[in-house]
Amino acid sequence: MIKNIGKSNSVLNHYIAEIRDQEIQKDSMRFRKNLERISIIFGYEISKTLIYEKKGVTTPLGTAEVEDLSETPILVPILRAGLPMHNGLLQIFDKADSAFVSAYRKSEKNEKFIIKVEYISSPDITDKTVIIADPMLATGASIVSTYKALIGFGKPKHTHIIVAIASAEGIEFVKKHLPAKSYTLWVGAIDEELTAQAYIVPGLGDAGDLAFGKK
Repeated sequence: MIKNIGKSNSVLNHYIAEIRDQEIQKDSMRFRKNLERISIIFGYEISKTLIYEKKGVTTPLGTAEVEDLSETPILVPILRAGLPMHNGLLQIFDKADSAFVSAYRKSEKNEKFIIKVEYISSPDITDKTVIIADPMLATGASIVSTYKALIGFGKPKHTHIIVAIASAEGIEFVKKHLPAKSYTLWVGAIDEELTAQAYIVPGLGDAGDLAFGKK
């Protein structure tokens, strides 16, 4: 259930190129806007997997039978870098409820770190479609920790995970630690290298810093 939509040429690849470009990155507003645009594309693709029902809509000239979206997903940005993607998803799913998760790297000895979920606010997600958004999937630990924290609020029907850029190692970690068939991972690009400090190469740097300033 890994969908790399960057394999097919589309305007998505243009937005991915811009968020990677170190000169364009100097404009934090454009960086945020490109993450928003990327998530709109992901949201549109995910919308094709959701449930619709026929309904009649009255127009000035009669009645039209249309297929209308009958389920609303729960949107889950991982703070803080996921906020621009959340804004994009809300443009597609404007009636969606949201959950918010704060996950960060906690440094330990020997330059190692663990992912710690410090805060989570969520509605009941039982039998709901959930969309988790984060610009980068490096080690995969943040996504796995977020998923495990969320299921404390119910068992979702299905979970979609959207990331602009993923590492091959991070994808394997997610596949190993999340239940099979419980999720779909949507990526814009896959990079092969991950540094000892768990940065994706070539990647794009720190998405949170580029969007909102250095911590």
